[in-house]
Amino acid sequence: MNRWRDSLILRTSIQAVFPLAVVVSLFLLFAGHNAPGGGFVAGLVAGAALVMRPAGDLDRVVPIPAPVVLGTGLVIATATALAGFWSGDELLDAGKFEEDLPVLGVVKATSALPFDIGVYLVVVGLVLTAQRFLGEEERR
Repeated sequence: MNRWRDSLILRTSIQAVFPLAVVVSLFLLFAGHNAPGGGFVAGLVAGAALVMRPAGDLDRVVPIPAPVVLGTGLVIATATALAGFWSGDELLDAGKFEEDLPVLGVVKATSALPFDIGVYLVVVGLVLTAQRFLGEEERR
């Protein structure tokens, strides 16, 4: 196990690929409304990027505890799903916001983005929980 951790090629490759994978996951998160992607796929890509990191390095990369990430995502996704119901529409009904702002012009947003962000955080939180649990011995 230490051979992998001590490999210069592996450490350098992970340091090069990790930021790129995080950027790709954020692209998939925000492009998921009109193209393939979305919160789940983006969360899986971010989770794959996190799995490449050694378990002992996770506290430095993601300083927020995994249950907080997971719980925050669950609250955001649930609140977004219930927002349509509370406003008199169906459960999981998407709302739209469109406003003509002075500097930005016409800005459009839907409630699907906060829902996708919640799903993204749930998936990342699950991966962090699993990796921290499985790598507990390495962290000591």
